[in-house]
Amino acid sequence: MTDLLRAVVRPLHTEKSSAIYAARKEYAFRADPGASKSDIRRAIETLFGVHVVHIRTLVQRAKVKTRGRTHGVRPRWKKAYVRLKDGESIPGVFEG
Repeated sequence: MTDLLRAVVRPLHTEKSSAIYAARKEYAFRADPGASKSDIRRAIETLFGVHVVHIRTLVQRAKVKTRGRTHGVRPRWKKAYVRLKDGESIPGVFEG
């Protein structure tokens, strides 16, 4: 993937991501399913000006949703947990 701006879609603000931030100081991001760990690392370091130490990724599977007689499928997507160098943070994501 060459476009680093599309590698990271947005930060995730959920109870689980807030708990992981409080416990391990890891940020959660929604990433493009085609992005590799190195793409995500370069995108976060470029966008936020920080140093990434560790990345864990997982792919959320597609889910079938039904509303009455209508069936649909939510697409699969990738989640990335990112740990930064000690003393660094991304302002405005989980702090304050």
